Amino acid sequence: MANASSPARSAPQPGAPAPEADWPALAADKIEQVVGSVRDKTTGPALTAARAVVYGLFAVLVGSVVAVLLIVAAVRLIDVYLPDSVFGEDHMWAAYLILGLVFMVGAAVLWPRRRPREETSA
Repeated sequence: MANASSPARSAPQPGAPAPEADWPALAADKIEQVVGSVRDKTTGPALTAARAVVYGLFAVLVGSVVAVLLIVAAVRLIDVYLPDSVFGEDHMWAAYLILGLVFMVGAAVLWPRRRPREETSA
């Protein structure tokens, strides 16, 4: 079998640039590399912060909607399962009272665990 490349020409070394290297292309590649590095260092943290703000707002909105729907469902559930013999025919007030007491007990448990604000001297 014949060799496809001529024996007089040898392949260029991988570490050394070829003497006929296209220096404008090398310069453009180096500029692109530097600009990409600067862009990654500057816009990377900004993109992370923007994502945190967007996902945080989305979580707050979805969480508040879910909380309202859970409270409405709890009031309806309590109203349906309260016995008429104890609270009468119209006992929506009792559902509000029971749920209000649950929230008051929760607040009474959490209130002592709060951290007071530090006063700043002006």
